[in-house]
Amino acid sequence: MAALGKPLLFGYFRSSCSWRVRIALALKGIEYDQHPINLIKDGGIQHTEEFLRVNPMQQVPALRIDGVTLSQSLAIIEYLEETRPKPSLFPPDPRSRAQVRMISDHIVSGIQPLQNLYVLEKIGDTKLEWAQHFITRGFQALERMLQETAGRYCVGDQVTMADLCLVPQVANAERFKVDLDPYPTIGRINQSLLQLEAFQVSHPACQPDTPPELRAKTP
Repeated sequence: MAALGKPLLFGYFRSSCSWRVRIALALKGIEYDQHPINLIKDGGIQHTEEFLRVNPMQQVPALRIDGVTLSQSLAIIEYLEETRPKPSLFPPDPRSRAQVRMISDHIVSGIQPLQNLYVLEKIGDTKLEWAQHFITRGFQALERMLQETAGRYCVGDQVTMADLCLVPQVANAERFKVDLDPYPTIGRINQSLLQLEAFQVSHPACQPDTPPELRAKTP
């Protein structure tokens, strides 16, 4: 494709949706710049008029690439897959590809939105219990799914879009103090993925906007 400059990622270090896209960019070897959007400072930079012009939904991530600005992490990942197909984030056969999308949607539609920042702000004092409830409910189903689909990773032995969704969600579960012992398949896959460079360099502890107190060496 014609060169239009580096892609620009609007994201937040701790955003699991942004993390998914960072992993995809790293796996595909795509160089990009970042424009951090602090979701907390001054009530959230995502609510400014400037960012409203980037993403009317006032959420991260958004990726400016090839002359277009895209939002929604799975739409971004699918675009990267279609325009920059190597290495592929989907298996070759239709059944496995459907399983990748099933697991991805289970996480990004059935678990993560119920414990994102905007929802938790509306819940108030019981937000920890709320988040734990919906993550636990989602992980109970996810563990059973992965027992049917997993090899080394979520679907067989190839890193796929489903894995890009899994790792940030496990990090959220840990942040909300969810007991992960009942989910050995989730835990095993997560640990395998965290050994890969693309997952390490995209980690929230290693981003330009990571606060000093949360910054760490690559896990």
